[in-house]
Amino acid sequence: MLKVDVQKQLDHFNLDMEFELGQEILALVGSSGSGKTTLLNCLAGIVHPDAGEISLNGRNFYREGQKPLKIQKRKVGYLFQDYALFPHLTAEQNILYALSRVADTSPITELTKILGITGLLAKYPHQISGGEKQRVALTRAMAVQPDILLLDEPFSALDDANRDRCQDELLRIHRQWQIPIIFVTHRIADAEKLADRIIRIEKGQMTEQTVF
Repeated sequence: MLKVDVQKQLDHFNLDMEFELGQEILALVGSSGSGKTTLLNCLAGIVHPDAGEISLNGRNFYREGQKPLKIQKRKVGYLFQDYALFPHLTAEQNILYALSRVADTSPITELTKILGITGLLAKYPHQISGGEKQRVALTRAMAVQPDILLLDEPFSALDDANRDRCQDELLRIHRQWQIPIIFVTHRIADAEKLADRIIRIEKGQMTEQTVF
């Protein structure tokens, strides 16, 4: 269970979020600059709230007055909006980057099959398409066997065919892994297709919550 109750002062407003999430897919919908990505960054440990607390399965990520849990110890998978692949590394090297040398790579082998990127592992980012980069980046996010998966505009750079395929793959992974997934989107259609719950954020405030 993810528990979030945080406040963070941004340039033009205060981000104020409070919700709980089980093994569900949650969509964060809202205009650009509304605080959606900041919330993901707070969950990942890239940004720290000003007040409140964040916990996952009883482990404190952040609690006001205590030292925040380090990023490396949170077991958070994060797919950045621009995918953030290292251009000088192959797809395989990108995927394995965050793993220790003694880590079990068998789940990664299965993921590459599920996501259809086995034939891309020796290629560099400039040699593959946007949809292929997205699948490589998703595999990298899942490689750490995360307890929660965060996706920032994961489908924004994809055409309709690749968007549908990647969405179907995400649903398949969720069924298998049974972990909370939070994704940011501008597209209501994406949220309605994928999410069990939808939270709308405007100027840092939760203005609507839909539960399916």
